[in-house]
Amino acid sequence: MEHDPDARWLARVMHVAFFLLLGASLARFLLRHPWEDRSPWIVALSGALASLYVLGPVLGTRATPRRIAWLGTVVAVWMVLVVLAPSFAWCAVPLFYTGLRTLPPRAALGLVALLTVFVVTAQVQLSHGGFDPNLVIAPPAVAAIATAVFVHAQRLAARQRALIDDLIRTRRELAATERREGTLAERQRLSMEIHDTLAQGLSSQQMLLQAAGRTWDSDPSTARRHVRTAESIAERNLAEARRFVHDLAPADLAEGGGLEEALRGLATRESAAFRVDGTAVPLPDRVQSALLRIAQGAFANIREHAGATSAAVTLTYLDDQVVLDVADDGHGFDPSAARPAEGVRGHGLPAMRVRARQLGGTLTVESTPGEGTVLSAAIPLSQRAEAAE
Repeated sequence: MEHDPDARWLARVMHVAFFLLLGASLARFLLRHPWEDRSPWIVALSGALASLYVLGPVLGTRATPRRIAWLGTVVAVWMVLVVLAPSFAWCAVPLFYTGLRTLPPRAALGLVALLTVFVVTAQVQLSHGGFDPNLVIAPPAVAAIATAVFVHAQRLAARQRALIDDLIRTRRELAATERREGTLAERQRLSMEIHDTLAQGLSSQQMLLQAAGRTWDSDPSTARRHVRTAESIAERNLAEARRFVHDLAPADLAEGGGLEEALRGLATRESAAFRVDGTAVPLPDRVQSALLRIAQGAFANIREHAGATSAAVTLTYLDDQVVLDVADDGHGFDPSAARPAEGVRGHGLPAMRVRARQLGGTLTVESTPGEGTVLSAAIPLSQRAEAAE
């Protein structure tokens, strides 16, 4: 409690009250009793008690052996004073607080009871033999009230400390949970970035080099074209890897041309058509990056699974959203039947859906076996403000 400002304030009040009561008791005795044999002892004991009480704050409030010895000495000197001059009895009130603040609960209650007995005895002596019920009942009542108030304040402070400790512990646990969730989200994001760029690029290179190997003897020019294309993809992958090290921005966007130029370059490399509809509006980096990654993932799926002869990319600006469409004339598939397999195989469409959902958008796939596929990603234009970084 020594670090509690309220406890320090109350301790100062009790110290001032003790010295006021001690001075008033000494003044009362000297005014009502002529100088007599016991007077020097009372003055000396009053000075000794005041000196001892001044040492209390120096010893702290914990129940150390020195603090307990000091308290015992103070109480003993006070008892001698009360025996010699009952008017010093009410100095017990600050001593109630000191004992309750210093000793363990049972010892403190025992001390309060002892002090109360001395106060009652002193009050009876001051009544000069006339019985007054108030003199017998008032001191125990005051002691009980003082003890109850102090114990209640201590328990309330303990509950508050426990509540604060719980809040601090909860805050730490929440912070740890948020850090773990942030780490997991970052891992998922990195895995999607790697899948949509490096992994797809390496897969394309493998397919091209395998095709070059099959046609190397029969059609050298075609084989060399496959090798040059694989070399171009490897160059793009190297740029992507360097961007990962820098800030994980797509290399096509990092070149400064914006989303349209990046999609146009991607369509050119994939031998696909590209078109922009509507009036272009500025898009935040996260939206541009997500749409480009979705397009890259769509073309990776076309290369691996569609068997398409042509494809087209359309970027459409509507009043309330921007829409990316990637269509191909491949052999198509059943989207509902393909989802479980994709969940086992890797990222693919699930990763694209996550990218769109993170920006408040949707991703839909329309496909029928033998009739091609249309992938559509729609991002609300309100995300321009929300996703800006």
